[in-house]
Amino acid sequence: MSDQLTARPSSPPDKRVADVVAERIERLISDNVLKPGHPLPSERVLTERLSVSRSALREGLKLLRGRGLIVSSQGKRSVVANLLASAEQSPMLHLLSTQARTLYDLLEVREVLETESAGLAAERGTAADHVLISRRYTQLVKARELNLDSVEHARLDHAFHIAICEASHNPVLVHTLSSLNDLLLSSVFASLSNLYHRDPQRSQIDRHHERLYRAVSNKQREAARRAAREHIRGIREALLEIEKEEQRLVRATLRLKGDDAFAV
Repeated sequence: MSDQLTARPSSPPDKRVADVVAERIERLISDNVLKPGHPLPSERVLTERLSVSRSALREGLKLLRGRGLIVSSQGKRSVVANLLASAEQSPMLHLLSTQARTLYDLLEVREVLETESAGLAAERGTAADHVLISRRYTQLVKARELNLDSVEHARLDHAFHIAICEASHNPVLVHTLSSLNDLLLSSVFASLSNLYHRDPQRSQIDRHHERLYRAVSNKQREAARRAAREHIRGIREALLEIEKEEQRLVRATLRLKGDDAFAV
């Protein structure tokens, strides 16, 4: 993050230094370098990196507080605000979180967004992005080896996909996925809980993750898009097949009970 905080060439003279400070920090928030809920670097670091005085920095932070982008409390560092927070959960999010069929709707959304983010990550990802993606993938592989519980495994799986999305360097795409973070994490947990204990599905998920990781790391845009698409579709198809199996089991059980009712 330090490199991205380094001061840029001087801005037009008609702009106040405080405005320039605010714009630069806004860009870091927009690019998800400074994330919601995370504290800003110290005043000393910010003044050095932005090459401004403490008074100009404080005035810039005041502008950001007025815009609702950061929040401050006495004696503590300013923190990036939750840009997607609302006083109450929206009716749509409540509906999505309480309906079982939402899982398939979420997988459709994931296919669209993650296919494109994987392609962009392969095309635009920097060396720093690749380090983070590699770190998240390594953690995911270790989770398989350590046989972690489904909740922790889902968190690491989700973090791997988010790292790829952030490497797309498309702030709108990143914030769109972030706005659905809880629902998407739930979809990952549901997928792993239903599939990962089955050998064929576990092998398929692991294989798809490896293909996605290698395609993005090797900057193969179309291969990355294909790997992401096949991964999400594979999960959806596997879940639908399990659902069909359960329905067949229920029908067979009902027929058996009906036949037993005629037994003497």
